[in-house]
Amino acid sequence: MARRCELTGKAVQVGHLVSHSNIKTKTRFLPNLCSVTLISDALGRSIRLRIAAASLRSVEHRGGLDAFLLKAKDEDLSAKTRALKREIAKKTAVAVETPAAA
Repeated sequence: MARRCELTGKAVQVGHLVSHSNIKTKTRFLPNLCSVTLISDALGRSIRLRIAAASLRSVEHRGGLDAFLLKAKDEDLSAKTRALKREIAKKTAVAVETPAAA
């Protein structure tokens, strides 16, 4: 399983730990990944994702999973969340057209 956030694409970074005597030791900085279950209002079901803690705050800030995915770039999303984004876009497009016809 890749150490990559499924929503934002945040991944492992490589850098140095620098001591007081300026000795550089290579290290890996891992994202704070959490397994969470988020609810999609448009689909009416829950989705299990492995996302970074910072991404979870971003989802809440944007108003939920649906709003976050509709605004997100496809390059940043995983294949699973890209498919989810297409599903949500279809459902919201159908929901917008249906009341106008009635």
